[in-house]
Amino acid sequence: MGVTTELHNIGDTNLSREIVARIEHAFADKPGAWHVSITGSRETDNWELKLQGPNGFERSYTMSGAAGEHGPDAILRIILQLAS
Repeated sequence: MGVTTELHNIGDTNLSREIVARIEHAFADKPGAWHVSITGSRETDNWELKLQGPNGFERSYTMSGAAGEHGPDAILRIILQLAS
């Protein structure tokens, strides 16, 4: 069925496009409906990640900019770890 991706308060349109493209590619072969939501904070460098999938699957994770977790490669790695 695919994946739906929502990005809020990320602040960089090009970065947002790259993140969405990588997530869509990673979930292209995963069965079921998936939803990824990433929300940036206006007060800290933390981003909140929420992942929902089939059969009530839910995970969340706080991504730290200081730890290098705001790049597309890091985000994809975190999402794939959460989804496995």
